[in-house]
Amino acid sequence: MRAGTGRRAAGTGLTATARRIIRLNYGFQLLFNLLWWMPVFYAYQKAAGLSDGQIFGIQSVYYVAFCLFEIPTGLIADRIGTRNCLLAGAVVMTAANLAPVVSASYTGFLVHFLAIAAGRSLTSGAASAYLYDGLRAEKCDEHYLRAEGTARALGLVAKVVCWPLVGPLMAVAHPAPYVLSAASAAGSLACAVALPRLAGAGGGTGRAGAGSGGGAFLRDAGAALRCVASSPWLALLMVQGVAVFTLSRICQVNLFQPILLDHGIAEASHGSVMAAMTVAEAVASARPQWLSRRLSPVGWVSVLSLALAGSLAGMTLGGPWAVVALLCLFAAATGFAYPVQRKLVNDAVPADAPRATLLSVESIVDRAVCALAAIAVGAYLAAGRLDALLWHSALATAVLLGVLQLLLRGGAVRRERAGRGVRPAGPEGTPAGAAGPPGTARSRARRPL
Repeated sequence: MRAGTGRRAAGTGLTATARRIIRLNYGFQLLFNLLWWMPVFYAYQKAAGLSDGQIFGIQSVYYVAFCLFEIPTGLIADRIGTRNCLLAGAVVMTAANLAPVVSASYTGFLVHFLAIAAGRSLTSGAASAYLYDGLRAEKCDEHYLRAEGTARALGLVAKVVCWPLVGPLMAVAHPAPYVLSAASAAGSLACAVALPRLAGAGGGTGRAGAGSGGGAFLRDAGAALRCVASSPWLALLMVQGVAVFTLSRICQVNLFQPILLDHGIAEASHGSVMAAMTVAEAVASARPQWLSRRLSPVGWVSVLSLALAGSLAGMTLGGPWAVVALLCLFAAATGFAYPVQRKLVNDAVPADAPRATLLSVESIVDRAVCALAAIAVGAYLAAGRLDALLWHSALATAVLLGVLQLLLRGGAVRRERAGRGVRPAGPEGTPAGAAGPPGTARSRARRPL
């Protein structure tokens, strides 16, 4: 496929190939991440006889395994191609979701989450890198932010539709959430097969011509580490993303059911509450351009992280309805933050750097912190100190963001933008004269997200 050869649709600025990439990315992200078991996995494992210690122990192992898997999978993506990594990830995810069906035991769930870690690590950096590089090859990269946000929003909308059905389906067939999750993952495999091949190894964005074998992997790893070491701006953006990812993951996955049960919200209502949260997150994910341009993208991520922290702290003070409202506010802040943070990191990656490997490095940092957080969550809950956990999480987030802002305002870290490798950076790390979000005019007075 030659970059930019497709005819552009009138009024959209997208080539036919770019539209195909975006639509298939929507399908892949929706189906790959459609985990029907998410609202009930805690109760499902409890019913299978697992204790809180075992459940959260598995979660900690999951995050550690994710970190370990991210090291080779990011390198593999840059070597064999991001498209091929998406194919492999979908195959592994399909098998992973069938593990609890085969064995609903501690071992079965441990294997399930280890395989989930492998499948997600294969796609965590590769999916974003494929979309970014594919649109850039078509000279349509100004559509990346909206495409990333809309893909996330559509996936969330699918969850809103599907998750309320989990309870009735389980009444018919108890393993239904896991069987349906496997079927969805198989659908994502079909989308990955249909994705157009980009220049490089394996039909992806790989770099087979740069060498092969262990030496090539080591060169890519060394290049990624040198890139982070030589760019304090990129390193800071990765650390900034830790607050968003850790808070959202721990709250929406590990603490969601314990928080609701602690406030007397019956298990039968959990699917509806998660659906409401998902609507809030989907709307925000699809419209990151709603954020005011008076604040830089980096500033917005910090403000939204503080909103996440404040929502957690507020849950210790209110009743059931207040908690549901705060969970929806939490979800909306997460929806706004994710696409903005993802674009910031992608823009900061140098044009000649191994992009998928660098995105895997970011994911490793996120999951490593989550692994520690999962251990802490289990200890706090075992001691009956849920409120203390929420307050301490909010305080830790505020301290981290305060340190990052001091580094920025003190001049210790210079804002830069290395993604394109051309054009000098304008204010707030934005390239001079760059276009704003889709639908906005080019203007230096506006800071695009």
